[in-house]
Amino acid sequence: MFPTVREVLALDPVRHGAPRVVAGDAGLDRPVRWVHVAEVPDIATLLGGGELVLTTGIGLPGDDAGLRAFIGDLADVGVSGLVVELGRRYVSGVPRAMAATAERRGLPLVELRRATPFVRITEAVHALIVDAQLTELRATEEIHQRFNDLSIEGADAAEVIRQAAELSGCPVVLENLSRQVLGYDHAGESAELLLDGWEQHSRRIRPAGRTAYDPDSGWLVTAVGARGQDWGRLLLRWPANGDVPSVRAGAPAAGPPTRLSILIERAASTLALGRLIRRDAEGLERQIHRTLLTALLDHSRPVDEVALRAKALGVLLDRRHLVGVMVRHRADDPAGESGPEAGQARLRDLSEAVGQAVREAKLTALTSAVDDNSVGALLALPDPAAEDRALSAFAGALRRVRLDAGTGRATSGVDPSRGGGPGAVIVAAGSGVSSLREARRSLVEARQIAEAARRDRRDLPIFRLPHVGLAGLLHLLRDEPRLQTFVERELGALLEYDARHPREQLLDTLRAYLEQGRNKSAAAAAAHLSRPAFYERLARIARILDVDLDSVEAALSLHVALLALEAVRAP
Repeated sequence: MFPTVREVLALDPVRHGAPRVVAGDAGLDRPVRWVHVAEVPDIATLLGGGELVLTTGIGLPGDDAGLRAFIGDLADVGVSGLVVELGRRYVSGVPRAMAATAERRGLPLVELRRATPFVRITEAVHALIVDAQLTELRATEEIHQRFNDLSIEGADAAEVIRQAAELSGCPVVLENLSRQVLGYDHAGESAELLLDGWEQHSRRIRPAGRTAYDPDSGWLVTAVGARGQDWGRLLLRWPANGDVPSVRAGAPAAGPPTRLSILIERAASTLALGRLIRRDAEGLERQIHRTLLTALLDHSRPVDEVALRAKALGVLLDRRHLVGVMVRHRADDPAGESGPEAGQARLRDLSEAVGQAVREAKLTALTSAVDDNSVGALLALPDPAAEDRALSAFAGALRRVRLDAGTGRATSGVDPSRGGGPGAVIVAAGSGVSSLREARRSLVEARQIAEAARRDRRDLPIFRLPHVGLAGLLHLLRDEPRLQTFVERELGALLEYDARHPREQLLDTLRAYLEQGRNKSAAAAAAHLSRPAFYERLARIARILDVDLDSVEAALSLHVALLALEAVRAP
């Protein structure tokens, strides 16, 4: 942004004064932040560094020690240089003590051998600084605009790197944390020379900060990452002094302008944002899917709004045949997993598998986890005739996806992704509906069928309502107060007796009797009781319940009540 001492000496008002560098020429490439006119020896206390000091010398000390202290103070504060106009205090040249001290401290000391109005020098230099600042501001604005556009457009890494190289005119390299090149733009230089032995070269680049310039290597570096996790570095090669015509060979390396630090940081932010968007796009879409499915299940949003938002996601639900599907594991805690984190990971894996299966089956659906155990899907089909074919395609795709992912890998000839293995899942589908307003019924039915099917050991690709049987039906109705009332009416007296006599547990005796088809001998053997003891228990049950256990109707009613009790007690 700021001109160097060398560039200032090339300005017409300065050249008019016939400048001659008498000491400290190694510092001519120092930037000049401002020009300050001073005629007092203690001016250093008023300076902040980076100033080019102009003086006629009339107020400077007359002794060598004072001149040495004056030059030392200027060097200590970090001024860019000292320009002395000859003719008023010094006629033929500056004192040797002043020149020697300036040379030793590396401070540029310049004589103006012809009288020159200082105001013309300050005006010229300050105009140059302001112009450079405006140019820098415009460049910075263009950088921000360019990378904002790239972020909005979702540009890939190659395009971001290309734009960074174009705006800077310098080679740009993107590497991962292992120093492997992920992308680069050589900006017209030799790509072979740029990348040859890159890993070893990169490991020698050690900037002091998240964004910093390493003068030893000539690279401006910034970290690339977000959410506290860096995944790479973006490097911009700022030419060494020997590559810049305005810089004399052997001079100290000049750091890159501020705009390049801004550029590389904006490019790194764009790269990090792009990676997050690509990585999280699926997750964000799933979140919206979950919001819409949950809205259908709990009536939290109007149906028309759900349809509109789903359409915006590319899922058309209006004028479609809709089928609710629920997928869940049979076991709540598979072997080898425990704790909430494992459960969340398992559900997340299942949700991803369901989404992939929908895509592989070329179906349109809202899919997402809907609770701690289940992943729901609302399939949108063109017509009812496609229902069976679509469900079969989905179930087959889900099984293939889970096997490919290793979650359902066969062991000892058994496919645990089906049946009763530890990784087994249940796919349940509700009845198809023709309106989004009825979709909740299909989803709820699918959830209930999935719950009921957990107790069904059959290996079915898809469970539908006809598959759940009496036990499944009772499980679906387990929260129904009338069913609970029926259980209490039929078995309440026996449950109270068992509560008072925990050693007898007559309910188990009744269960054995009914499960063996009222065959008393077989039931006694199943209960591990002698026949007289078993018969005596049956008689006691009949008295407690006031029923005839030999009656088919009474036995049927008790059996249904037992199945309902198991459904009510099930977690």
